[in-house]
Amino acid sequence: MNFKSILVVFALTTSTLAFAQEKEAKKFSPPAGNAILGDNYGSAVASNLESKAITVNKLNKKLKKGNKKLENVAIKGKVIDVCEKKGCWLTIETEDNSQFFVKMKDYAFFVPTALKGKNVVMDGTAEKKSISVDEQKHYAEDAKKPQAEIDAITSPKEEIRFVANGIKVVK
Repeated sequence: MNFKSILVVFALTTSTLAFAQEKEAKKFSPPAGNAILGDNYGSAVASNLESKAITVNKLNKKLKKGNKKLENVAIKGKVIDVCEKKGCWLTIETEDNSQFFVKMKDYAFFVPTALKGKNVVMDGTAEKKSISVDEQKHYAEDAKKPQAEIDAITSPKEEIRFVANGIKVVK
């Protein structure tokens, strides 16, 4: 093998590795997008779900009636926080000022950070869960909370968790 051949092989290998690293970096960042009215993330959300969506207060009452898990639930609310690392979770505030945590079903889709401040309708599964200290701290770190706030997390807490099949931007 002559010097030119070695140089060509080296250049091809270097560019392939650089492309793979760039592709891997993009894989772990939130998807781009403006989160405009009508945008869907995950499974398409039926347009009639907006009128059927319930508040977290109503959801909480249904979960207290002995239901540990409710499937095919529609919730409408405002996105107040989005995972800045991947767009893999969000926090919703509903019309009764309740907040709850949302993950995407099977980690199958992500949302852009532009979704923050937008109104959405989601369909999925809701349940009350006990959230460990480690998990609470992990999500607080993802949300870039101050270290003092993270350190103040010292006990598990019970909260509603929602696993979204689909999320749609609405008015």
